[in-house]
Amino acid sequence: MILRLLQEGGVHTLNQDFNQPMAAAPPLPRVQKGRLQHLWKQVLIHRYFYLLVLPGLLYFILFKLVPMWGLLIAFQNYSPFQGIWGSTWIGLKNFHDLFTYAHFYNLLRNTLIINLLNILLYFPVPILLAIMLNEVRHEAFKRVTQSIVYLPHFLSWVVVAGLTYFLLSTDVGVLNKILHSFGLQQVSFLSNSKLFWLMITLQSMWKDAGWGTIIFLAAIAGVNPSLYESAVVDGASRFRQIWHITLPAIRHVIVILLILRVGSIMDVGFEQILLMLNPLVMNVGEVFDVYAYTQGILNGQISVGVAVGLFKSVIGVLMVLGANWLSKKAGNEGIF
Repeated sequence: MILRLLQEGGVHTLNQDFNQPMAAAPPLPRVQKGRLQHLWKQVLIHRYFYLLVLPGLLYFILFKLVPMWGLLIAFQNYSPFQGIWGSTWIGLKNFHDLFTYAHFYNLLRNTLIINLLNILLYFPVPILLAIMLNEVRHEAFKRVTQSIVYLPHFLSWVVVAGLTYFLLSTDVGVLNKILHSFGLQQVSFLSNSKLFWLMITLQSMWKDAGWGTIIFLAAIAGVNPSLYESAVVDGASRFRQIWHITLPAIRHVIVILLILRVGSIMDVGFEQILLMLNPLVMNVGEVFDVYAYTQGILNGQISVGVAVGLFKSVIGVLMVLGANWLSKKAGNEGIF
């Protein structure tokens, strides 16, 4: 190759190439004004969609993103009189106090068990209820039933706790009066530590199971009716249609809601637990939310309360990431 270049005058050509000045590099691409105008035009065309998103976006910015700077309190000995920037920085002392708290593992156990019971017992109920409502063919009866099961969601936990007291208490409880009328021994439902977790789970099921059916009913409504017609032609029963058509069609919705549910495994309804607590069930009813309220509000240790909230949030994020990863490994869709 070298000899051929020498014969053809390649050396002269190479020398000429090296002697020529290098071409200037092309200028870096710039954002053209026309592209910005096109983007702004698209925003104007779809302005109603952006206006529809704006309230929710402002909500998350103002109430979720902006308050994040308040997490600095978890690393301080916060004083409301000195403010965040004037309070003393103490590093991880609040977290050390939390993890070395004498009843920390008791708080962890109660929080996890209540949430696991909600996942195992409460989570499937809206799915079953939505399938049952979808199978109702009488429209008037279906609408009335939906309204009845939706109604408890709009009751406050104060009302629910009051109803529970009038139903299960030993002095005025309806259930205990029925037991007494049959000559049976009364049961202290509200002060029995062995029944507390189950009672909390049943309260959540009664109050929010009907409301939880809305998403599943919407997902079921999107199933192609021709699938059911084909199944009827093939002789499939209603149960077979539910098992092979309805449940697979809403599986992605179930998985997404389950991932979100697992992500809130450290969150327990604070109002519900606080209203149902009494000294006899404190060992099974005290959770992280109650501890944060006791330390942060009643005892004035605001930094400890914020540290508890930050600890719960970190665990929640890790649980969401882990559940999403497992969901994708199992061949299902995740939330991201």
